[in-house]
Amino acid sequence: ISPAQSAALGHVLQFTNCRLLRGGTLLREDLWVREGRVLDPEKLFFDERRLADKQKDCGGCILAPGFIDVQINAAGGFGVDFSQATEDVGSGVALVARKILSHGVTAFCPTLVTSPPEVYHKVLPQIPVKRGGPHGAGVIGVHLEGPFISRQKRGAHPEAYVRSFEANAFHDVLATYGSLDNVCILTLAPELGRSHEVIQELTARGIRVSLGHSVADLRTAEDAMQSGATFITHLFNAMLPFHHRDPGIVGLLTSDQVPPGRHIFYGMIADGIHTNPAALRIAHRAHPQGLVLVTDAIPALGLGNGRHTLGQQVVEVDGLSAYVAGTKTLCGSIAPMDVCVRHFLQTTGCSVESALESASLHPAQLLGLEKHKGTLDFGADADFVVLDDALHVQATYISGELVWQAEMARQ
Repeated sequence: ISPAQSAALGHVLQFTNCRLLRGGTLLREDLWVREGRVLDPEKLFFDERRLADKQKDCGGCILAPGFIDVQINAAGGFGVDFSQATEDVGSGVALVARKILSHGVTAFCPTLVTSPPEVYHKVLPQIPVKRGGPHGAGVIGVHLEGPFISRQKRGAHPEAYVRSFEANAFHDVLATYGSLDNVCILTLAPELGRSHEVIQELTARGIRVSLGHSVADLRTAEDAMQSGATFITHLFNAMLPFHHRDPGIVGLLTSDQVPPGRHIFYGMIADGIHTNPAALRIAHRAHPQGLVLVTDAIPALGLGNGRHTLGQQVVEVDGLSAYVAGTKTLCGSIAPMDVCVRHFLQTTGCSVESALESASLHPAQLLGLEKHKGTLDFGADADFVVLDDALHVQATYISGELVWQAEMARQ
């Protein structure tokens, strides 16, 4: 193409002196970016005969795809709670979107815990899908966790609002939530009557169904998977413990009933509190390709010890643990995503590549976004995080644009 046509295609950025995570390997290659996407430099050289307009020396750092958090509960901290039906949920989402950039998160699913229908009707229209940028991480869609869950395994979800499916199951779902336009994941308990038809209806609409807060046995979980469920919400937590004669939902990790071509993913809270290190290692060794790191972060993230809210509940934070006030029921995490990645790496002894993919590629695959997100392949969105060797975030980029930098934050 002509020089004029090439120039019209926009500025070319070249990130040098770095190690790129691509194809499951850290490669000593440069990252080329144009108009918010990862560029194939060979096409640039041979088709356009041009070089980069600007080079950025990364000082030997790791460049990994931006982290994606598919379960950031009740707005994931900083005092913001999505499950409170305020007039201006949007500004709360915006605050969280901005704050999580410092943890390498470039896209997330704001998560609503079990709430009354009027809260869903008011809150859901206020959380549209939104591209990320200097204003904050992108909103991929809402994760609805409840109210169609097991009373027995409700965890921190308020019992008064937990419910089962009525006779006309999917109409009941729509009546509960209102519009599902902004929803991308829905957690339910598969043992509830009529869940089979609900899972089919939701997956037909492109919504990912996750199994959790449940007392389902393995057979019930396998049936749900065959109906279209593809995810498990915070594995081991709020489900029946693994038993050798009936491993329950946990058994899906090694089930031979997974339909051909279907992959099962599972969320893992690697905060050192929700899951014992040995359990974390068992899950990772059984099914490493399905592991998705989630923060399950609550509004108390970033606020310190004391009493805070989570949806309709009061919670108490003590050190790194958050409990429903007056109980020993854990109610979400206060560890951000980069901390979870480092803890996961240290606990499992997995490769750096595997730890990073569990926070980027795997959630993107779960959501069907792996062509654009969770990867630095040519043509993908240039959402990436710059990390030192200890996996501390140095900078975060969305669409090739610097949106957070450790140096600036320290000033």
